[in-house]
Parts: sequence; structure tokens; C-alpha cells
Amino acid sequence: MNFSNITWLDDNGHIKPPIYLYFILIFLARGWCIFIASLTQASDRAALVALFYPQKADFMMALAAGAGALLLYGFIIAERKRSPAWVRPMFNQFRWMLLLLLLVDGALLIERSINSHYLYSWSMGLDGLILFWSFIYLFKSKRLSHYFSDWKREE
Repeated sequence: MNFSNITWLDDNGHIKPPIYLYFILIFLARGWCIFIASLTQASDRAALVALFYPQKADFMMALAAGAGALLLYGFIIAERKRSPAWVRPMFNQFRWMLLLLLLVDGALLIERSINSHYLYSWSMGLDGLILFWSFIYLFKSKRLSHYFSDWKREE
């Protein structure tokens, strides 16, 4: 018998969010993470942002795409508390919302590649690798599937 799945459950018997889901959401909201980190630098806030996003339009698009990841993170917090009840129907569509955000991030990666005239950079290569891994994880993870279907019943 395999009892490794028991670590998936919290004290109330609900499936805990997988740590990789948090990593995917941080990856999708990386524009917001860079923005918050730039606020801590008092001398030149734009320099840190320009280091990661040389084009201002790329940074603004990353913030727009990352706003969806912040919204999904709010859904995870609501799921952990099992309230408010109006979030439950949207939580059941979480997989498709996450897929949409990954597709938007993929489109932004292609746009960044076009803006750099298809020159390879480690940041774009790493973004593409993490994006590819996230697509595979979204559709192949048993734990993620069980987590998405955990809040279907009335409680």
C-alpha cells in the first residue's frame, strides 16, 4: 500500500495546493515581483526594471499578464478558507484560467523574441523552458487534478 498521498491532505481532509502551483503563479507574476523589488531600491527604481525588461511595453504587458496570476492566487487563498461561496464555481475552472495565462505568457515570450530580432538570451530560453514544463505539469499532474476537483461539493 502506498500512503504517500496522505501528505497531500491538511488537517480538515482537504487537498493542499501543490508547491509547484505556487511556483507557476510566481513565474507568471514575475513582472509584479520585479516591480515590488524595484520599490525597495531607493536610488534608481527604473534601473532594476530595465535590467529585466529593456522595453517598457514588455514590462507593462508582463504586469497585465501577471495580474491574472495574482487573481488566481487570491482564489487559492479563498479555497483554503472555503469562503466566499461565489468563488467556488470559478475555482472549478481554475485549470482553464491557468492555461489561458500560460498561453498569454507564451505569446509575450514570442513578442519579446520578435523585439530582440530572434537573438537568443538565457532569460528567454529559461522562460521558454519553464513555460513548457508548466504546460506539461498542468495536464499531467495527478495531485493538481485532485486539487482542482476538491472544492466541488457543498460544505
